[in-house]
Amino acid sequence: MKDQLNSDPTTDMGSRFRHGASGSGSDGDFGFAFNDSNFSDRLLRIEIMGVRSECHPDGEDCTGISDWDHHRKRRREDIKKEIVLDLSLCPEEQILNDSQPDMDDGAGCENQDAEAEAVAMAEEIHSGDEDENSNESSWSMDCSTVLRVKTLHISSPILAAKSPFFYKLFSNGMRESEQRHVTLRINASEEDALLELLNFMYSNTLSVTTAPALLDVLMAADKFEVASCMRYCSWLLHNLPMTPESALLYLDLPSSVLMGEAVQPLTDAAKQYLAARYKDVTKFQEEVMALPLAGIQAILASDDLQIASEDAVYDFVLKWARAQYPKLEDRREVLGSHLAQYIRFPYMTCRKLKKVLTCNDFDQDVASKLVLEALFYKADAPYRQRSLAAEESATSNHRFVERAYKYRPVKVVEFELPRQQCVVYLDLKREECVNLFPSGRVYSQAFHLGGQGFFLSAHCNMDQQSSFHCLGLFLGMQEKGSTSFTVDYEFAARLKPTEEFVCKYKGNYTFTGGKAVGYRNLFAVPWTSFVAEDSIYFINGTLHLRAELTIRLCS
Repeated sequence: MKDQLNSDPTTDMGSRFRHGASGSGSDGDFGFAFNDSNFSDRLLRIEIMGVRSECHPDGEDCTGISDWDHHRKRRREDIKKEIVLDLSLCPEEQILNDSQPDMDDGAGCENQDAEAEAVAMAEEIHSGDEDENSNESSWSMDCSTVLRVKTLHISSPILAAKSPFFYKLFSNGMRESEQRHVTLRINASEEDALLELLNFMYSNTLSVTTAPALLDVLMAADKFEVASCMRYCSWLLHNLPMTPESALLYLDLPSSVLMGEAVQPLTDAAKQYLAARYKDVTKFQEEVMALPLAGIQAILASDDLQIASEDAVYDFVLKWARAQYPKLEDRREVLGSHLAQYIRFPYMTCRKLKKVLTCNDFDQDVASKLVLEALFYKADAPYRQRSLAAEESATSNHRFVERAYKYRPVKVVEFELPRQQCVVYLDLKREECVNLFPSGRVYSQAFHLGGQGFFLSAHCNMDQQSSFHCLGLFLGMQEKGSTSFTVDYEFAARLKPTEEFVCKYKGNYTFTGGKAVGYRNLFAVPWTSFVAEDSIYFINGTLHLRAELTIRLCS
């Protein structure tokens, strides 16, 4: 049986989350001792508090994750009241020099707040026949009353080893060894979750499997500082089918729980889910426009966002912000403090950056700073750009990391004299080129010469003479008016081993709107040779292309 468990990857994964990153094996299975007087040294008295219907008439059960979210928000308001009322029940804390709790469970979770230490707890001597509603008068002020009392046999070493909360509780105010009764007060809605949590602290397993029930246990584990259970709940939730609704709820957890690092894998998975689902925002415009701020941030943080250009990202963010925050003051705060960091201004066109400076939605100081940073990046040396991009890759906003735009960014150098001329640089990653096979094409962002817009496009097409696939490069002019341009053009690429640009094709063409010209087999080699591992056309995984355009005649 042990060998079977060791060979089960899901069991191993569950064990890793229960034991924590350190892989501690101290979490034995003591399920046999749960609520057994023979293996217990204390009695846990759980007072289950109810809320009168006139205070909260909507007392229906949670049937789905949206119902759970509604009840969670309501319950947290009740918990705040409960904390204040029970402060008077806690004697002055006296930490004894007993063995410390399992630091794997308590790491980063030592909450010094009065709330964290005194949530519905009191250690008192009970005769067993005391009035269960002795504190009812104070609770009735907040529409609460004791519904029932549960008594469990517990082992203080087991609970203290799992939870800093229980360690502090058992070390608090003990005067005589016969004082073995501990009282906890909880809301009725927390009863099942607490019992599951206590059972987990003995057995390292849970019997619940649905998302609402697991979320309840996770919140109880947060309240009582059982980090190992939080990690286990997080792992189980991670393995359930995710929906946009549940993903957004998981993203909201760190603002609700005290030990956010324990659910970080779950929130990371939620971000990845949203980014993957909405990577083509044009297909889900209505859904995306209705997402809250956390959802928009998760989408914008993705490098794989399928969008025409960073200009389009900027336009989308403005549209969403205007719809969600009609007041200009609120909109400026959200854009400046929460969303601007996810817009990759260095990859916006200079024309759009000029519009940022005059956009009323951004605070002018913020806009100026963003545009200046973008322009300095554009003007920086390539090695400095690569260095900045590498540094940013470790952060969440990736300001200097290029996305997989539908229209690839280009670098343009313009000359007015002695003739109107521009030099355009287009870089394509190897995987982008590979994905073009067998008939794909990729387009560059527009660039301008003589007041007209042009673009480059790379194609995987069939060589008409040799009947094999190859890489073609084309130059096109956007449709705009009837003006014609006669343009000299030259295509070049960096090649190994010199890594210098080598001219591959020259020509001239009289353009009118919507026309394109180029060469179907730029390198005069089959596609398989072009993308091969030893290809001379990729330098550190990147194909470097250059196009020089010179206007010969305007009419």
